Amino acid sequence: MANLRIFTMPKWGIEMAEGTIAEWGVAEGEPFAKGAVLALIETDKITNEIEAEADGRFVRLVAKAGETYLVGALLAVLSDGDEASEAEIEAIVAGFRQADTSFGEEADAVPPAPAAPPPAASKPIPAGIAISPAARLAAESRGIDVAAIAGTGRSGRITAQDVDQAARPEARPNLRGPYPLTPLGSAYATPLARRLAHLHGVDLAGLTGSGSKGRIGKADVLAAVAPAESSPAPSTRPPVPPPSGKVEVVPMSAMRRTIARRLTESKQAIPHFYLRRRVRVDRLVALRKAIDGPRPTINDYLVKACALALMEVPQVNIQVHGNDIHRFADADIAVAVATERGLMTPIVTAAQALSVADISRIVADLAQRARSGRLASEEISGGSFSLSNLGGHGIDQFDAIINPPQGAILAVGAARSEPIDDEGAIRLVPMMHLSLSCDHRAIDGADGARFMAALAALIEAPHLL
Repeated sequence: MANLRIFTMPKWGIEMAEGTIAEWGVAEGEPFAKGAVLALIETDKITNEIEAEADGRFVRLVAKAGETYLVGALLAVLSDGDEASEAEIEAIVAGFRQADTSFGEEADAVPPAPAAPPPAASKPIPAGIAISPAARLAAESRGIDVAAIAGTGRSGRITAQDVDQAARPEARPNLRGPYPLTPLGSAYATPLARRLAHLHGVDLAGLTGSGSKGRIGKADVLAAVAPAESSPAPSTRPPVPPPSGKVEVVPMSAMRRTIARRLTESKQAIPHFYLRRRVRVDRLVALRKAIDGPRPTINDYLVKACALALMEVPQVNIQVHGNDIHRFADADIAVAVATERGLMTPIVTAAQALSVADISRIVADLAQRARSGRLASEEISGGSFSLSNLGGHGIDQFDAIINPPQGAILAVGAARSEPIDDEGAIRLVPMMHLSLSCDHRAIDGADGARFMAALAALIEAPHLL
């Protein structure tokens, strides 16, 4: 008998609830050595390599690449190298009690057994039927034949709710209302859908529900009604032609879903206010051009300028946690980096103590590893301030959304030649537009204005950097 082991979704950090199999590093049945990369698992923040702790091989890959699974879900079955029978593997898979790993659905809860009549004798579930562990337990304890149940879970998987629905006796309600009604079979439909079906003579058994768990709703019934009954009066407008071309549906990655959730919460819960200012960058551009050898980017100088300005105005160098304001001694600057999977913000820690050349090397390394998904969790967690620069994309000015729990973020546009009053003369000088987004719960307008003044002074006198 082979020595079989389970390979489950690991947990990194207290906030991790699920992970995505970005890529399997070893094929099913292929032997691997200790230290080999078995899989790349993507969380909402980073992508981790899972290395083998010992020699072996996968005898069954349960999880599919590109799909998301809850922490603790069964991903694969491992063997120490010996052959394993299908019966042994199936016993491991069937016996592993895991939560339902379908993304967006809560784990199945075991429904309570009915008080009366007493539960039927246990009935084993045939192999090969897609059924969640909780549903399997409920069906076996109630003696329900799951072969006759149409699963409503992901890919037709039978859930505990399906078993609970099958165990209920057919309801015979005494329906009352403006129309005389009789029960319309066992179709899973809303009360309004049943009334409309009776009114229009629609057979619910022939409809496919578009609601939760396949429930038939009002729209499903109306769609089946004859146009003369369900459609409004003909419009005098010409018909709108259907859209041409194909539409590609791309599911959001776990990282992009997290970004969407966090930024939505930020925009809804944080009272943003914006301070905008333009600064001349002709001296900074000249200083950079005078450097022999590798030159830091304008963004590297801005990181240093923000760090020094935060030291001068510590009221902006903060995080907000509930009713508490955390003020930091170091300027930990989160720099926005665009990647294929979404926006990431790796952090340059204690940037006020670094030279611009050091910042340039650190930012380049962080950006490269962010795009390849090789950042450690501590390199993208925390931060006391954020910097987002779209000047390289030709954007003149924009307002950024605060990255909680930080209290502020600076948005930087491109440098454009604009006329200014330069010591009594009108000159065309490269000007850069800055926009500071502040959390008004913790930062006052005067504090934000003092920060912008300090930042502008540093940028316009770049020798101070």
